[in-house]
Amino acid sequence: MAGEVTLGQWNRTLLARQHLLSRVDEDAVEVLDRCVGLQSQDPRAAFYGLWSRIDGFDPAELDDLMTDREVVRMALLRSTVFLMDSQDARWVRPLAQAAMEGEVRSNHLRRLVDATAPEITAHARELLSGGALTARELGQKLVARWPDDAPSTLTAVARCTLPLVQVPPRGLWNGHATATYRLFDDWVGPGEPAVVGDEARKDLIRLYLRGFGPSTIKGIQTWAGMTRLRPLVEAMEADWELNRFRGPDGVELFDLDGIDIIDADEPAPARLLAPFDNVVTAQADRRRIIDDEVYAQLVTPNGLMPGLGLVDGRVVARWSADDTGAVRIEPLAAVSASDARALDDEAQRLTEFHRAHPAG
Repeated sequence: MAGEVTLGQWNRTLLARQHLLSRVDEDAVEVLDRCVGLQSQDPRAAFYGLWSRIDGFDPAELDDLMTDREVVRMALLRSTVFLMDSQDARWVRPLAQAAMEGEVRSNHLRRLVDATAPEITAHARELLSGGALTARELGQKLVARWPDDAPSTLTAVARCTLPLVQVPPRGLWNGHATATYRLFDDWVGPGEPAVVGDEARKDLIRLYLRGFGPSTIKGIQTWAGMTRLRPLVEAMEADWELNRFRGPDGVELFDLDGIDIIDADEPAPARLLAPFDNVVTAQADRRRIIDDEVYAQLVTPNGLMPGLGLVDGRVVARWSADDTGAVRIEPLAAVSASDARALDDEAQRLTEFHRAHPAG
């Protein structure tokens, strides 16, 4: 056991690794890599995630990364749409396949009438080979072969069983187009994953701990959408690559060897988090940054997650923007007058960002 980590240290270490204690002057792709991609089912979420972490972030930089095919938007971990470095996505996508196949079995197979999942996969691959189709077009072409099946179900199966990229203009700062799919190798170029199998899973554990550690086993597994990772974590610990800590209430935490734990008294300025930001979303370890009574106010039947406001490193508010780009703060917990002003200052910064980069 390497020592103890208090709740305050756990919180500050997460914020430091996520560049939420102070914004950095670095390239967007470097910050995106440290965050192990950013959730992007809301196409603008990744832009807000980088705005909160990068000093002077310009959305055109991320637009260029997408159009140059250096980063991709596609279903990855937990079958959730991520924005991720293309070369990382190449080896992460196979790791996500088991969860996607689980989605097919639990949600889609029972809705099929004539088609089977392997048949849909093969036909969709043929339809998309060398070209692009919108989700609607893909559904229409699939239902032409299986007219008794719902086009939405056929498309959902193809999305889960094939590595499909949502190509621009969908996902750009001012991109309003419908989801348009291309096969990953057609869009990025053919290639082989850099790592596979358990070595790839170990790399994913390393990346997660670098960006989100220290973490419980459940924290790693929940974020990754995987199970049975404990043997790999313990093997990495036995190889002196990971340290084990005692966390709050005796919880067992793991972290990369040689990375600092941040002091609990490190100042944490007010910050606005992106919708679906992974410091809160899909986090079994979310108590390090949000109280249960605050989180309960955010739970919705459709799983939506708004932008959130941090004060002293903890979620105390949500934010929204109107059609003019003006950002409004809605408290979720009691805050002092000075903390409310700090959140308002961040809201004004984001309002100015909207007006400097108006929606098209």
